[in-house]
Amino acid sequence: MKRRQFLFSTAAALGAAGSFGSFPAFGQTAAPGAAAARWREFELTYTVTLTDRSAPAKLWLPLPHSAGEYQRALGVELRSTAVPVRVYQDEIYGAPILQTEWPTSATEPTIEIVTRVATRDRVYDPTGKTNLAGKGDARELAVYLKPSPSMPVDGIVGETARKITAGIPRPMDRARAIYDWVVDNTFRNPKTRGCGIGDIKFMLETGDLGGKCADINSLYVGLARAAGLPAREIFGIRCGSGKLTKSLSVGGSNITRAQHCRAEVHIPGQGWIAVDPADVRKVVLEEDVAIDSPHAQMIRKRLFGSWEMNWVGFNYARDFHLTVPAVGTKTKEPISFFMYPHAETPKGALDHLDPDAFKYQITTREITA
Repeated sequence: MKRRQFLFSTAAALGAAGSFGSFPAFGQTAAPGAAAARWREFELTYTVTLTDRSAPAKLWLPLPHSAGEYQRALGVELRSTAVPVRVYQDEIYGAPILQTEWPTSATEPTIEIVTRVATRDRVYDPTGKTNLAGKGDARELAVYLKPSPSMPVDGIVGETARKITAGIPRPMDRARAIYDWVVDNTFRNPKTRGCGIGDIKFMLETGDLGGKCADINSLYVGLARAAGLPAREIFGIRCGSGKLTKSLSVGGSNITRAQHCRAEVHIPGQGWIAVDPADVRKVVLEEDVAIDSPHAQMIRKRLFGSWEMNWVGFNYARDFHLTVPAVGTKTKEPISFFMYPHAETPKGALDHLDPDAFKYQITTREITA
């Protein structure tokens, strides 16, 4: 099949031949003028072949976004039998999304997307002068203070946040108190499907604070918002080897099941600060260490303020509808978050947590030359 270069645009609705506009093409450097050693470049390939050929079938794929000065989306290449293909951004969250469809069952429902992204590690700078994630404007901060259906900020969420932060006036100290509370009171449950569902009200009401990243980091975000701190999850995928610790790294090229969400909290005068309490609990479980061990304490300290960027972020979107831009139609139901490929046929949404039946694969390759 002939390879075609597609470039990103915020409002593209194109068919089999065309350009998405403003994304740089493959081969450009990650950050002109920046120290090359600080950046890594990854190539991610999505291959999707729907096993359910009921027509019409629709597919949405999350694409890497550009985020401050720690991640830059570099290009997208399409190899596909599907038409039309559209790339758009969600109106509220700015999530870059690729959408396509197969109108008849006679068409083979297959698509392959290759995307490149550059990342560099985030390290907390207490002066705020080299904050790689940006400061955030008033509109952006207002969005990430609002509740959502799966993330209320009143009731038991608000009560818990007030208890945690009582008598703590400084925003940074409140953010740290919530982080410590989440690390100390949650646990990683290996039986949780996928990354969890992030229903924080249910977690607090039942006292079941186990789960995976979408549960634990959503709990942090909801409590932070309830305490008056803008906060958000960033849904993405692990994509390469790391130096911090073995359980937070991926080996090999197949990352189909390596999805991971992280979180950020906004501190006045500092901007967006990286946090990841879920990965502290992952290290405790998968590396079989006590929470008060020197290793876990090192990870705990590092993951309030820094991320190792052997991971790619897709978006901040939460509790929203995926759309078909040219038509204006939406998914039948809102989705809680967008970290996995999402497909729908007349029979309903396919199970994105079962990639073997869906069927899709995501692979990674680090570009070193």
